[in-house]
This record gives sequence, structure tokens and C-alpha cells, in this order.
Amino acid sequence: MNSTRRITSTAAIAATVLLAGGLAGCSGGDDAGEGGGDGGGLEDSYTVATDTSFVPFEFQEEEGGEYVGFDIDIINEIADRVGFEIELETTNFDGIIPGMQTGTFDIAIAGMTITEERREAVDFTSPYYKSGLRIGVPADDDTITSIDDLEGKTIATRLGSTSANYIEENIEGATPNTYEQLDQAYLAVEGDGADAVLYDAPNVEYYILTAGEGKLKTVGELIEAQDYGIAVGKGNEELVTAMNESLAEMIDDGTYTEIFKEWFGEEPEWLDDLAASQD
Repeated sequence: MNSTRRITSTAAIAATVLLAGGLAGCSGGDDAGEGGGDGGGLEDSYTVATDTSFVPFEFQEEEGGEYVGFDIDIINEIADRVGFEIELETTNFDGIIPGMQTGTFDIAIAGMTITEERREAVDFTSPYYKSGLRIGVPADDDTITSIDDLEGKTIATRLGSTSANYIEENIEGATPNTYEQLDQAYLAVEGDGADAVLYDAPNVEYYILTAGEGKLKTVGELIEAQDYGIAVGKGNEELVTAMNESLAEMIDDGTYTEIFKEWFGEEPEWLDDLAASQD
């Protein structure tokens, strides 16, 4: 992995990041509309949007304020291989696609689930991470053990996320409590403001291993397999192709696994499936 950092942190829309703030970027909302790509061709630099409250995918270090994480390493490596510079800007997750539609951002990496509705607004690279939804409940709660037990419950999640859509469309009688910052969702469950949290599996699991240890636990099986993709402004097929080629090379030469192990401590069990999904 090339250790050279190509990012200029301009944090145009400041976000205060807590460790709990979560892997939230992931499952996001379904914003639709016409995107505003630059019409194709490769540039020397691109503005990359992210939501730095999605630990360990992207977050701001307490000391020094540097933006780090799995997604940051992935986009840095892709940029090095394709040959462009990055100007990183941060925003709330639900502001990413609107910002891409107006041309404020060229690329976005924020644990964003690929959905057909989002494809109407932006283009996506091939998947770079495989995920799903996970339930988190208070550590002493034995009444919720599966998705069926969430009927009629108050469920915390992130504003604009696919998990918020899932709650509304699939869990009868449930009330989704949505928050801009994912740490607020976890704190709502810990403080009896919600019965459970439903969000992207890696974020829920990471939070429970760190800030939520002894306070929350996961229950039930993984819900709805999801693929994360890197969003690109509509119409720039050359950039998407170049990024896909670099991502496939990273998976093939072991760089992807190296980055993954650095942030998750083990090799991805679905690496073969990820490799097969590359264009």
C-alpha cells in the first residue's frame, strides 16, 4: 500500500466526530434525481466527500485532527494508482448525494450502500465492501432476539440510511427514531430512548467492541446483504472505469486485504465474492 497521503483536508462542512459516531456513512438514504458529472475524462484532482463519523471507515483522530480509516486508505490507494490528487471535504451523510448533484463533490466514499434509486442520482464503482444490517439492544435485554421482536418497537438509526427505509417498509408498527449522527442513535438505546438500534453491521459491531462494550449487544442474524460502492458524479464513465481497474488490481495483488486487516484485524471472509463482483 502506498503510504503517501494525497488528501488536503478542507473540512468544508465541519463535523464533530465521536468514536461512537459510527460506521454510519454506510447504509444511507435513497436520494434520487439527475446528477451533475463533468461529462467524462480524467482530471488531475477531484473533490471527495465523506462523512467522518463512520468508524472505522472514516473518522477524525482526536490528536492532530487527521482523517483516517478504511475508506480513507482505499480512496488514497485508488488515487495513487489512477494518478489524481484528492481534496477531502466532510459533510453529513444525507448531504453527500445532493452535493454531488450540484457539482460540489466529484467523488464520495462513506460506506454508501449501492441502491437502484441512488443510481438515478450518481454512478457507482464496483463494490468494495460487503455488509448488511445488524440489531443492537441493551446488554441486559432478553426480550429482543430477532427482527420479529422489533414489531411495534422504537428503533434508533441514522437519518437518510437504508436501515431507516428498512424499518419503515419491513417492520410492522415500528417507529424509526432517526439521528444525523450515529452516536446519538446508540446513546438513545443506552438511555432508554429507543428499544434497539438497527444499522450497518460493521458499525454496530465496532461500537459494541469499543465505546458500547458492556452496554449493548448484537442479536439475531445479519439482515439484507448490501454492497458499498464509491459514488462518482453522473457521466464520468472514464473515471469509474479507471477506479474499477485499480480496485480490481488491489484485490488481486493483496493490497486490499492488507488495508482490511489493518482496520478490522482479519481477512475478509467474502473476498472471493468481492473479487467476482468486480467489473
